[in-house]
Amino acid sequence: MTKPTSQNNRGIGGRQRDENGQIRQKNGATQIGTLRKTYGVDFALGSRSDMKLDTLLERTGQRSLSAYINADKPGSDTR
Repeated sequence: MTKPTSQNNRGIGGRQRDENGQIRQKNGATQIGTLRKTYGVDFALGSRSDMKLDTLLERTGQRSLSAYINADKPGSDTR
């Protein structure tokens, strides 16, 4: 049996999966500038690129990156 290629190892939204198949969570120390490479230049407008994800979540009252992303969508209550 061959090891899956990295393309087959992709998760929802192109996120990378761990060896056990679970999607890795973003580390709270991930910088906003790094996240903008994945989510676009409009991600977290008004925030410095060197701000940490944990700080962004704390300031916005969100519990996760997914909750933050979905908070702007109509009909979503992710807090």
